[in-house]
Amino acid sequence: MNGQLFIVPTPIGNLEDITLRAVNVLKNADLILAEDTRTSSFLLKHLQIEKPLKSYHQHNEHKILEEIIALLNSGKNIALVSDAGTPGISDPGFLLIREAIAHDVSVISLPGATAFVPALVNSGLPCNEFSFYGFLPQKKGRQTKLKLLAQEEKTFVLYESPFRLVKLLQELKDYLGAERKAAVSRELTKLFEETKRGTLEELITFYASKTVKGEIVVVVQGSE
Repeated sequence: MNGQLFIVPTPIGNLEDITLRAVNVLKNADLILAEDTRTSSFLLKHLQIEKPLKSYHQHNEHKILEEIIALLNSGKNIALVSDAGTPGISDPGFLLIREAIAHDVSVISLPGATAFVPALVNSGLPCNEFSFYGFLPQKKGRQTKLKLLAQEEKTFVLYESPFRLVKLLQELKDYLGAERKAAVSRELTKLFEETKRGTLEELITFYASKTVKGEIVVVVQGSE
């Protein structure tokens, strides 16, 4: 009988955001796949859970995929976690999930922490319909994607590095216009959580003179 693959969201900052169900799944898993075993070890220690850990990240996921599927086929129950948030959402996970499904392995995805949901709701922009784009391509395809965003009618969500935030806001201004409304959320659920709302022009002015830290979520008003 095949084992089960559990997709387990982990806190994006505040460790109290782990769910009781996630704790139970981690306690009962035969193996935990972790994007960074050091980060996950800290969480597991906090939860007083001792389980075997194995690295699973974008640089080795193709290489170890066959090994993981073999473990699942042998009856092992495996939990997949990323450094923070839900695996598969701009984090490793898709390839394993697809392969597990192809091998008739039961995949169970737990609800839980992910950065874009609180940022979207907190933006003050319409969220009855929205589009999620994650990280834009850094080089090839970036202009094509920005042209697409200029036509996007729904509120849309992007992830960005703090080091590239101002560049992204400037590009959005160039393609969408200076008066387009947006919100920038950083350090979500943490002590210095911050959401800044305004036009793209206002946000550029605000962040251009600051040293920005933390993971960034940018929520932008759709075209009207």
